[in-house]
Amino acid sequence: MGNPRTLLTVQASSRMRRLMRSLVVLAVLMAAGCGQQIGDSCIVNSDCSIDGTRTCDISMREGYCTIIGCDYSTCPGEASCVRFFSGGFANRSCDPTSEDRGATPTNDCSIDELCSLEGECVPRSSESRFCMKKCDKASDCRDGYECRDMTLEEAHGGEPVLAPYEPDTSKNDPPLETPAHYESRLEAAPRFCAMAAAAN
Repeated sequence: MGNPRTLLTVQASSRMRRLMRSLVVLAVLMAAGCGQQIGDSCIVNSDCSIDGTRTCDISMREGYCTIIGCDYSTCPGEASCVRFFSGGFANRSCDPTSEDRGATPTNDCSIDELCSLEGECVPRSSESRFCMKKCDKASDCRDGYECRDMTLEEAHGGEPVLAPYEPDTSKNDPPLETPAHYESRLEAAPRFCAMAAAAN
């Protein structure tokens, strides 16, 4: 007749292996679902990713999942890299479209400064970069956030980090980027969700 205890042990072991496989699959699926999208609300960094690749910016309303220190091509598909300048500046004015650009560039800012979209020379050291959620309209963003285009960027801050200029010889692009070409690239850059400015 055989040993019934051994038979029961084999059946239990088989069930246990199936259960463990199911738990492993469930854990993998849960881990994949734990990673929040850029721009989602959060309280702590682990709300955004369990592997530490994303940060919760708690200075933003209800937190904002982001990646700090990005470049033009390093953000995930739902986001674009945006730079901000911290602090207030009352420096020399400049033209962001012509500063250091074109055949006859303007050079109002010093070598350790950049010309912001607001038209002010700002220290390079004040720049911070964040991956920000892309949007087409305000309803793409959470409550309390706005979809910033160039007009809102100039008013409230933030500007896209563009890829380096590479002339397209098939279009007879000039070797140096013209102010008009730079401005068209700025306007074509994705809009992004950022905390709405407080009403005055």
